[in-house]
Amino acid sequence: MSVTFAPIDIRGADRGAFTRFLTRDRFPFHAVAEPSEPEVAAQIDAGHFERGRSLFWVDDEEHGRIGMVIIENPGSAAPAFDLRLAGRYRGRGLGAPIVRALTGFVFETYPDAVRLEGQTREDNLAMRTTFLRSGFVKEAHRREGWPVEGGEALAAVAYAILRRDWVSGTTTTFVWEDLQP
Repeated sequence: MSVTFAPIDIRGADRGAFTRFLTRDRFPFHAVAEPSEPEVAAQIDAGHFERGRSLFWVDDEEHGRIGMVIIENPGSAAPAFDLRLAGRYRGRGLGAPIVRALTGFVFETYPDAVRLEGQTREDNLAMRTTFLRSGFVKEAHRREGWPVEGGEALAAVAYAILRRDWVSGTTTTFVWEDLQP
């Protein structure tokens, strides 16, 4: 799989395609699973997608445009990402190759990044598995930390990979319960 990341021109040429991407598909594990066009337009106009964020299309040589990724705090030591794949590409084993390519892209593009973070809902087993298959380590399980439209909050589960692990191809773990009551 040959994955590339192309900048999204949110206020220019890509505004319509970006809006259609977010509104014509369902993203069941996001806080707002089905945003409306007026909601996305209002977020764009308010600068929501620009403040401390970089947006990229996810393109694959075989499949074409398959999704988008938002990198939050890209110039920081610990950027985080939000990956959204179009529905027709989910469940096809593309997640781990995309996240591995994204990890390389972030560490090669942002020299100050020492770690890359991501999180998902506790019930998003596909993404949780993708993190692990991509060399990420679970670092947090925040109970009732993920709001759910029309339901009770679920746990937010956070993962990260260190630059040094990405470079060496190893996975650094840690002891979860280092203190005893």
